[in-house]
Amino acid sequence: MKYTQGKYPVLKKTAIACQTYSFEILCPEIAEIALAGQFVHIRIEGFTLRRPVSICGIDKSKGTLRIVFEIRGEGTEMLSRINEGSLIDMLAPLGHGFTLNPEFKKVVLIGGGIGNPPMLPLAEYYGERATVISGFRSADAVILQNDFKKTDAETIICTDDGSLGIHGFVTEPLKELIENDNDIDMVYACGPMPMLRNIAKICDRKCACEVSLEERMGCGIGACLVCACKAKKNDEEYFAHVCKEGPVFKAEEVFF
Repeated sequence: MKYTQGKYPVLKKTAIACQTYSFEILCPEIAEIALAGQFVHIRIEGFTLRRPVSICGIDKSKGTLRIVFEIRGEGTEMLSRINEGSLIDMLAPLGHGFTLNPEFKKVVLIGGGIGNPPMLPLAEYYGERATVISGFRSADAVILQNDFKKTDAETIICTDDGSLGIHGFVTEPLKELIENDNDIDMVYACGPMPMLRNIAKICDRKCACEVSLEERMGCGIGACLVCACKAKKNDEEYFAHVCKEGPVFKAEEVFF
């Protein structure tokens, strides 16, 4: 795993929903090697541990990364105070990303809440071959839908309270898609563990599935055990480091 650490300028800061921000960061050496599904580890002044944030966009020609995050505590609240022109301390790119295959005919991308940002690079890669299912608490939490539409992917929105799109969980349209289409090659998903567990059950023995796990992290490079999760490979159980061996895993390798 090749990564670097440095301080990089924030070129653009945008509030895209309540308590949710988008940063465009100039970091050419990171953008050049970053992959869909990887993450950045950000040092915030006054806090010991870095904060992991999924990569939402990679522009190798501009040398930029895009990250999207939601304020969930004091650390991310401080992160949201960083303004355009300021420097951000990042360790990146980290982790194991998604498997991309140019021969896939159809894929389904599923994001739950802040699990939607890592789906955007996949939508840009697959374009009209992708169906994006985005789940949110309510309409005021919806993000990135215009970005997904620009990729020519089909988009489906689900909200817990029914204030926008389908009233229900992302698993409902997924079931319908898998039952009615035998050409789906892969389902990619990121979000809360209960959501991922149910997606894995639906995909079991029907189509391939990769999931990106959301875990608290210490070092971000596999040196500590903070993000260990129970997994299996070659029929053997072990504890995997989500930061290094993940955050993306084959669904059948994870003990939900």
